[in-house]
Amino acid sequence: MPPPLPSPNLTRNRSRRAFLQAATGVVSGLTLSSCGWTLAEVRPLQQSARTANELRIYTWSSYIDDALLEGFRAQTGVKVIADTFDSNETMLAAFQAGKGAAYSIIYPSDYTVAKMIELKLLQQLDLSRIQGLENILPRFQSSVHDPGNRYHVPISWGTTGLIYNSAKLNPAPTDWSYLWTHQQTLSRRMTLINDTREVMGATLRSLGYSYNSSNPQEIKQAYEKLTLLKPAIASFTTDAWRDQLIAGDLLIAMGYSADAMAVTLANPALKYAIPSSGTSLWSDTMVIPKTAPNPDVAYAWINYVLQPSVAVQMTERLNFATPNQSAHDQLPAPLRDNEILFPSENLLTKCEGIAPVKEATTELYEKYWTQLSSS
Repeated sequence: MPPPLPSPNLTRNRSRRAFLQAATGVVSGLTLSSCGWTLAEVRPLQQSARTANELRIYTWSSYIDDALLEGFRAQTGVKVIADTFDSNETMLAAFQAGKGAAYSIIYPSDYTVAKMIELKLLQQLDLSRIQGLENILPRFQSSVHDPGNRYHVPISWGTTGLIYNSAKLNPAPTDWSYLWTHQQTLSRRMTLINDTREVMGATLRSLGYSYNSSNPQEIKQAYEKLTLLKPAIASFTTDAWRDQLIAGDLLIAMGYSADAMAVTLANPALKYAIPSSGTSLWSDTMVIPKTAPNPDVAYAWINYVLQPSVAVQMTERLNFATPNQSAHDQLPAPLRDNEILFPSENLLTKCEGIAPVKEATTELYEKYWTQLSSS
């Protein structure tokens, strides 16, 4: 099995949508032969072209550190160059502008995969070249965004909820409705994610509707409810809340479970609540674009990170939930049983993935979001 990798600085800021410096751990000489893996794709590759020993990845910064990149290089001889984006929209805009042709692996969120398929940006995967797909949790074996997972491989998953200061908030939040019922206490000391579907979806759930409602009247009700909360909202931000919450300047923030894990390690007074009325269940993925200059090495990367031992170390260092059942079973008990990363089935039954909606509904969401965020 691979040797242990250096632990990261757990107080650093990380987000699915945040730009950060990579961690500085380095590992060399990885060998996985004792784990029973025959690495048909993860092996030294012939340098038959200029890019044969180089892999460029476009990803969230929270999924990459030097230890991971050096481990892959030690096995394959391939140098990895990782660039990061701070939103799916930024990444997609780069590809639509023709600036994404250098990348052979990209990490879009699940709902963005559907858009990239629609735009014909992705290669359909040759699943016979990928090892370890049988370890993917059943709920992620087929996606509403990509039935049969023909174009993507899940790399992480999580929930959206409320991260709050338990030393200053009593009672503690248990649902989205808390933001409205305690609006005066929270005034200008709360933040919501800078994401249309997440914020509108959470408000829809607080009203008893689906996160993915396409009913114009329900969507309008959600918007009107949000306008009542708007004066108390300090900002719409996906990542800038973390330092403020740790310092005590904020009392509560809407955020992702992976970020919640990081800040609760930094400040034990901070807690994470999955709203009782339901929330979103998201996943981030790996895809190969049609313009990939090095698809062979892209398959090698996918196989590398699907290895249970590698997935375990990524979860330990980077604090995101792996969809790899074999890796989950090998995690240390405190991490495996952590309900921020791995909530109970009872809670998960109340969660919904953000599903595609018709163009007219998307435009309605965007119209209300523009009115809300610009007012």
